[in-house]
Amino acid sequence: MKQQNSLKKKTIGGLLWSFGDLMGNQGIQFIIQIILARMLLPEHFGLIGMIIVFIAVSNSIVDSGFTQALIREQNTTQTDYSTVFYFNLAVSILIYFFMYLIAPAVSVFFGEPELISLLRVLTLGIIINAFGIIPRAMFTKEVNFKAQAKVNMAASIISGVVAVAMALAGFGVWSLVFRTLALNIIQSLLLTLSKRWLPSFVFSITSFKRLFGFGWKLLVSGLIDTIFTNIYFVIIGRQYSTAQLGYYTNASKFCDMAAQNLSATIQRVTYPVLSSIQNEKERLKQSYRKVIKLSAFIIFPIMIGLAAIAEPLILFLFGAQWMPMVIYFQLLCIGGMLYPIHALNLNILQVKGRSDLYLNLEILKMVVASILIFLAIWLKLGIFGLVGAAVLDSYIALFINTYFSGKLISYTVKEQMKDLVPIYTVSVLMGIIVYVAGAVISENNFLTMLMQIILGIIIYMGISKLVKIGELNIIFHLIMPVIKRLNPIKSN
Repeated sequence: MKQQNSLKKKTIGGLLWSFGDLMGNQGIQFIIQIILARMLLPEHFGLIGMIIVFIAVSNSIVDSGFTQALIREQNTTQTDYSTVFYFNLAVSILIYFFMYLIAPAVSVFFGEPELISLLRVLTLGIIINAFGIIPRAMFTKEVNFKAQAKVNMAASIISGVVAVAMALAGFGVWSLVFRTLALNIIQSLLLTLSKRWLPSFVFSITSFKRLFGFGWKLLVSGLIDTIFTNIYFVIIGRQYSTAQLGYYTNASKFCDMAAQNLSATIQRVTYPVLSSIQNEKERLKQSYRKVIKLSAFIIFPIMIGLAAIAEPLILFLFGAQWMPMVIYFQLLCIGGMLYPIHALNLNILQVKGRSDLYLNLEILKMVVASILIFLAIWLKLGIFGLVGAAVLDSYIALFINTYFSGKLISYTVKEQMKDLVPIYTVSVLMGIIVYVAGAVISENNFLTMLMQIILGIIIYMGISKLVKIGELNIIFHLIMPVIKRLNPIKSN
């Protein structure tokens, strides 16, 4: 019982700090994104969108699945950490020079000469990031998200100030590039200083083989997922205008701030915690079930709500020049609401050491995604058809992930759907009412949005209470201690 309470306390503490990191760090980045969107053109964001896939794939290769392998290991040594560090650094340098060489070909492919210098400078961040991978893995293994939250907050503020200053000075797209580089430098530096970790002069072949034996399948899986997540940037950038890609890029980034960052928050907390009880089948299942229901209860209404208030929200935040991104944002929110559920299901495969199954699932989902993309292009459905294919792919992937992960812990697709469908239904019902209310209310954008948000919260909480969704009480009991802690009146 004492062990269970300790695990629960560690999980809740990790979640609170991780969500604090999310709200603080992403809140700052969101504000900076709005400021830059008002100062720069859609074309500037489109240029960055053209090379996002190269950066994302490079970072996946550098990590090589070693981070997850280190976190999963029960007894990790300094030799293990040092071995992974030197490997990551060597790979990052090799990838940088490869990207440097192919930059002209990338420029020709997209028909944008400026991409040569943009890609060569931006990919320097790959080498910089390699220095922060081990300290971050160590903090995550300890479920210490307080330190990471502080680092991310400081990096976001400083890099944001750099980007805004450069945009004001007329540097255009380069303000986005140096924002990313500044973020990479500050995060890696502060993580290293906070952890006070330095590698030893050792490289163990034994450690490398053991960790890579688990990690290489995650590497290939991660590459497949990264490529097909970002392939839409490549297709849109090749087939359509830079401005259209800019709308999609900003819509995707805006959506990811909610969906994928919430997913990452939940995944990075639950992975080390669930790994610690990987051999206790019934306890693992029950813990996982609680996490997945609570995650859905929080994330489903947020994403559906964002889609419902998209028009006044984007008009208020970004301005009229960004209105074409509304439909992209709405579609991406509908697909993105499932990302945390995907992440949690895939967590189970890693926790149980089934990186082989993880890889097979990514290959299967790659085939499904390829078919959907091919059909969208063949049927000439245009850019909306491509984005719609991404949404459909997300829903198909849900059933694939839940089927295989459920078999490992005896938590079937039917059981998962039984847990998730009531929350999904309440969220969609709330979203429809909020969307219709927005069309009826004839106030200015801010007031319309504010009234929609208040209405959405009341409706969601009210219906959840009416149909007795238990996660409402869990949220209440999690929040109340925090509120009491912030209220100094009682202590007097």
